[in-house]
Amino acid sequence: MTHIVSRATHIVDCRESMGLGKGGGLAQRGTISETGIPDVVAIAMSPGRRHITKPICEITHGLRNEGFQVGVLVLNAGSGVPADAPESARGLGPKFGLSAKEVEQIARHKLAVIHLGGVKTHIIYKARNILRFVAIPAIVVSQTQVDYEDFARIGIKTRIVMPRPEDVQTDGTIVGIVTNVTRGETITRDKLNEVIKCINHYKRAERRS
Repeated sequence: MTHIVSRATHIVDCRESMGLGKGGGLAQRGTISETGIPDVVAIAMSPGRRHITKPICEITHGLRNEGFQVGVLVLNAGSGVPADAPESARGLGPKFGLSAKEVEQIARHKLAVIHLGGVKTHIIYKARNILRFVAIPAIVVSQTQVDYEDFARIGIKTRIVMPRPEDVQTDGTIVGIVTNVTRGETITRDKLNEVIKCINHYKRAERRS
């Protein structure tokens, strides 16, 4: 069954609850804002104590202005690196991970836009951790240069490069990559257009399938 990402007037439920880890009017860790149609979910790393960091907020706003139905999930444990990453990629800080509730929230959408920061090893292992549990196409937005081979090398399915069947470790697939988008800084119009282009490419591919 084909699920096409739509563009239409939409209503946004801004936050599910109040407080740190509880959102309120601010997009804070462990919160989700949802639209009436669960098309695209923008996944953000855990922010500081006050607000979601750029550029996920701007990407979301830009996509909504283009008519896409976009919700935002701010991960509760979105900082750090997953426990299954190689020791050389892990530090002494927090460990990245998804709760069962977050997995369910992501899985009910048709497409994910994920911003995972600026450290290459962190980006690829975080993406694997997310896509391991949800069979969803994803567009990765990152600060540093990454390519499809980087993801396929650690068992992530991608639109361009696939791991060997015995090496596949994800249910989800990376269908687009947009690089040079710095965390904490305003996204440029060119880069926002790249994200939109990736979504439209995915939509066309879905229609052909």
